[in-house]
Amino acid sequence: MQLREFALERFFAQHEFTAPHLLCTSDCESVSVADLLAHEEGAMERFMDLRLNYTEAPGGIELRQEIAGLYTSVGTDNILVSAGAEEAIFLCMNAMLSPGDEVVVPCPAYQSLHEVARGAGARVVPWMMHDDNGWRPDIEALKESVTPKTKAVVLNTPHNPTGSLMTREEFVAVRDIAEDANIHVFSDEVYRGLEYDPKDRLPPMADLYEKGISVGVMSKAMGLAGLRIGWTATEDADLLGKMAALKDYTTICASAPSEFLAALALRHRKAIVGRNLGIIRSNLALLDRFFADHADVLAWVRPRAGAIAFPHVLADEGAEAFCLDAIRKAGVLLLPSTKYDGYDDHHFRIGFARADMPASLTRFGEYLASR
Repeated sequence: MQLREFALERFFAQHEFTAPHLLCTSDCESVSVADLLAHEEGAMERFMDLRLNYTEAPGGIELRQEIAGLYTSVGTDNILVSAGAEEAIFLCMNAMLSPGDEVVVPCPAYQSLHEVARGAGARVVPWMMHDDNGWRPDIEALKESVTPKTKAVVLNTPHNPTGSLMTREEFVAVRDIAEDANIHVFSDEVYRGLEYDPKDRLPPMADLYEKGISVGVMSKAMGLAGLRIGWTATEDADLLGKMAALKDYTTICASAPSEFLAALALRHRKAIVGRNLGIIRSNLALLDRFFADHADVLAWVRPRAGAIAFPHVLADEGAEAFCLDAIRKAGVLLLPSTKYDGYDDHHFRIGFARADMPASLTRFGEYLASR
């Protein structure tokens, strides 16, 4: 397998831990181990007594039971725990695709959603998204993209990086297209739970379709990226078995402390996600005023879910030059759209789910005023 350099991750490796103002983070505000354990009486004692043995390769039963509780038709045997969502993507694409297959992937998208498929020998067919129609999915374009060689359609909703959210009608339409073609739907649902209006929340694709694949993670809505726990949920037992066999060559099993803490967090997800949504809503109010005040330089489609958005840079210099200048002169880290497989050079990702976002936004405003 030959994989191209992961542009987004290489950019973060260079800047994330040196820039003082991180304004493009994709995760929510995290917590300490002590704060997490405080959610449950006796958790501290159980955690300190935990034996640091190997865990079950599919994930421990306690953790898989908590994950299965997020679904209606998926049980513990339909769950495979992974090292974050990244390993889930890697395992699934390699288990599902062969050289010569085709896979339809939204664009822009997190690079591994298309690069791992390409590395497995598949032809990636981009499903383009644009801000001039509010980042809405073009269902007719998807229909035209599916051919006899298509093996899967990839979804990511709520979407990284735009913050767009499919309607239920659009989501079901994708399921129907896939069902008619007898192909998989790989649904990246890592931001599920961060809908600003709970009535907009979509069902997991794994609950809607027997060849639906739902990927989740502790990193985003829960703000627990350091646990490195993700999962795949699907009723396709054959696919899950192939993924499990591949996992024997990657991580084999997860960390015992991470599994313990992830299961505990999932039991208290309402409180944890509710806190993060409070931070997001407060920060969105600041962003509404910010983009109104800087409409001569920036434009945005207000997101409907998640922790990020994808504003448009109106300046002639391009988004990459704009973002690099902001790092150099103000210490403000923004992610240019060129890191989304060269989507364009006119947008950047902004993140707003951390408690220190207001201070970073103030610094960004000072930078814009000084230009």
